[in-house]
Amino acid sequence: MRIARFTTGGDPRYAVVEGEAGAEVLHVLTGDPIYTPVQKTGEQVPLTDDGMRLLAPVIPRSKIVGVGRNYAAHAREHGNDVPASPLLFLKPNTAVIGPDDPIVLPDFSQQVEHEAELAVVIGRITKNVSPEQALHHVLGYTVANDVTARDIQRTDGQWTRAKGFDTSCPLGPWLVMGLDPDDLAVSARVNGETRQHARTSDMVFDVPFLVSYISEVFTLLPGDVILTGTPAGVGRLEHGDRVEVEVEGIGVLMNPVVRRS
Repeated sequence: MRIARFTTGGDPRYAVVEGEAGAEVLHVLTGDPIYTPVQKTGEQVPLTDDGMRLLAPVIPRSKIVGVGRNYAAHAREHGNDVPASPLLFLKPNTAVIGPDDPIVLPDFSQQVEHEAELAVVIGRITKNVSPEQALHHVLGYTVANDVTARDIQRTDGQWTRAKGFDTSCPLGPWLVMGLDPDDLAVSARVNGETRQHARTSDMVFDVPFLVSYISEVFTLLPGDVILTGTPAGVGRLEHGDRVEVEVEGIGVLMNPVVRRS
């Protein structure tokens, strides 16, 4: 099941997405599926309707937890060792943008890079869950771009400013429930050129382990998002670029890149 968050000019609403690519229809829901049962109102909105805009499928109420260096090849491309345990960092919810929203390059950085990732959305209060039970606490999955100011990451020595600036966490195009996260293709394209491509089976720590490990550190709340790490091939984004991140079984998240004077 695909769940979208959208607006037609008023407050955000939620819908089940049905139909083939290019002919999708939004079946509007009565409420937020994180907190209420999935129940259709009967209203339908074609995805192509004028005035209809997809939003980030979730705005975390609490936190976004990132996982660094979770693909061995990505760790190596920056001269780093694979961590013995997951390397965690936080991004604020103010970093989140949705499909087609611009990634704004910050004035303080001259080397902003894309990072294609599978994102996990938590559906239940989760604390000290075992890997065997972890997926029962997941609501679904979406596509993420963990946009990173690489020069700032190097000079600051910690990652808050480099990964937490406004517009640094595109999410979308929708949330997919019931997906098996074990072996999905993850890729990034910039202006149509493929830069990243790997599979989630290449991750050092898989999704059940990550949810379990993170739940030992933080209580995960409904709507929290886990970014599971990025494959090798990260690269610079420039003003005027169009970056697409795709995860198999979910879809394509596209964002333009701008530097405002």
